[in-house]
Amino acid sequence: MNRMTIELAGAVIVDFPLRGERWVAVNTPGDRIPSHGTNMLGQRFAYDLIKVDARGPGLRYHSAGLLRGFLIGVRTRDCYAWGAEIHAPFDGEIVRAADGVAERGWIHPLREPVLALKNAATFNADRLPSVLGNHVLMRHGDVFAGFAHLVPGSVAVASGQTVRTGEVLGRVGHTGNSTAAHLHFQLMDSDDLMHARGVPCAFRTYEVLRNGSWERVENGIPRKADRIRYLGADA
Repeated sequence: MNRMTIELAGAVIVDFPLRGERWVAVNTPGDRIPSHGTNMLGQRFAYDLIKVDARGPGLRYHSAGLLRGFLIGVRTRDCYAWGAEIHAPFDGEIVRAADGVAERGWIHPLREPVLALKNAATFNADRLPSVLGNHVLMRHGDVFAGFAHLVPGSVAVASGQTVRTGEVLGRVGHTGNSTAAHLHFQLMDSDDLMHARGVPCAFRTYEVLRNGSWERVENGIPRKADRIRYLGADA
């Protein structure tokens, strides 16, 4: 077995936290570890999940044409992922729920990466909210899950609250260190992000679009090339 296979063996199995189809893991441990190029903040096995349309090639995460999107950008609310409900992937307790970080209303493909790099270069513990944006942390036993970049005012849970699998935690947004409306999702061994270590994660079931048909995957780790559909555990 190669190193990636060894590291992902024994991954914690959870439900996929989003609903609908054509989700893509643009950063995923299925393609590289660390998935975000760093182990900081417990991100070793983290996912970035966006929603795309059927146009190709590339990852079209909004309806604007390629030229318009590059020259003038796109409204955050026009991203396909924006506002999508985020669901608890397991039963657990909310250990942190942070809201109130403002959202940038406009996304430009040149400005957003520059802002992200600036935040990374100037990062310290005091700037954690500016990196995570609006976010939720929950736990089950000794495993913690993090959900970042939520829409302002959408966080639907509070610290100390018990939630069941499938309950809505908030909505996908573009707050904090984000380059487009997306969900940053990860498992880790602590709620202290400055010292947390990433925990490998696989999804109990979802479907992948292959040759025009949706094929079921169980206990899977998505690759960047996968177009994902998940309609819920009862679908």
